[in-house]
Amino acid sequence: MSLKPQQVIDAMNSYYLEFPACAGRSMHSLANKATEAVNQSRKDIAKFFNAKEQEIIFTRNTTEALNLVANSFSKEDKILTSDKEHNSNLLPWQSKQHAILFSNEDNTFNFEELNKKIKGTKLLSIVHTSNLDGVTNPIKEIIKIAHENETLVLIDAAQSAPHTEINVKKLDIDFLACSGHKMLGPSGIGCLYGKEDLLKELKPFLLGGETVIDSTYNSYQLEKVPNRFEAGLQNYSGIIGFAAATNYLRKIGLNNIEEHNIKLNKILSENLLPNKKIKLIGPKDYKQRSGIFSFNIENKDPHEIALMLNSMNIYIRSGAHCVHSWFNKNNLKGSARASLYFYNTEEECKQFIENLNKILKI
Repeated sequence: MSLKPQQVIDAMNSYYLEFPACAGRSMHSLANKATEAVNQSRKDIAKFFNAKEQEIIFTRNTTEALNLVANSFSKEDKILTSDKEHNSNLLPWQSKQHAILFSNEDNTFNFEELNKKIKGTKLLSIVHTSNLDGVTNPIKEIIKIAHENETLVLIDAAQSAPHTEINVKKLDIDFLACSGHKMLGPSGIGCLYGKEDLLKELKPFLLGGETVIDSTYNSYQLEKVPNRFEAGLQNYSGIIGFAAATNYLRKIGLNNIEEHNIKLNKILSENLLPNKKIKLIGPKDYKQRSGIFSFNIENKDPHEIALMLNSMNIYIRSGAHCVHSWFNKNNLKGSARASLYFYNTEEECKQFIENLNKILKI
């Protein structure tokens, strides 16, 4: 969960204070303003990913976006995922012909596994940047191999969209899912990107208001993409806030954010990894771990570490991070995870190091 800039909060409040109406449903002026704001938001978010506006579907979060795609595949379809997938990109596929790509020993992507298992695969659904260890998979090369084998690719970009530039056209991505709350936006809003021709083939798994052009007592005519996937009243303020967040990120520059994360991770790595009591998860090279420092301390429960740091006004995540499968495979309870973002400072990193060293001495 990222912090929210004032600009995002102001954009959301403008909906509630100035035009609190349903978009796309009425002819009055308030509804027209809401419709214009939602349409502009779709354009802004499409621009963020270099997509067409009709290729952006609003969802509640990454989880719903992934499930929307999964709903269109049958039990007979072969689906590949990696061994480091969030539950949201693992559980929806377990009812299919599901296979796992296992990572290298240092948790980096294993191309030998991909080349061995890709044949006959209908869809490869894979995380871009792992929330477990911060490793970013080389999706450009992965997508190339997948497409050479007539396999579609779905990217879980929940962790990468806030931290690195993603050009869906340049990377030739088929589907991509992300959430607003990780990228300065509000909670309860996310999106699915899909190539327009592929979206037309997806089956809506929610039907109701705004999804159809017309209906009778025993039939209906679906709306065009993307409206057919956005059933019922939407989170209009969330959509507007999500777009404001993507505009804010574009102004800062995703490349600048990426460089800043790596700089801060370098400080943590160089000061903490020499201590043998700290057991890092993922590659030791800080450049390969984005803004994630996921670790354990010998004979210490990760929740204890988080609670002790909390008493020092340092807030980190602890547990299995919704990647229970990986921790079960490796016989670990979980990890303590420090997550860095562009608003974190070098001074805050030094405070984290200082207080973690106090814990290590206990």
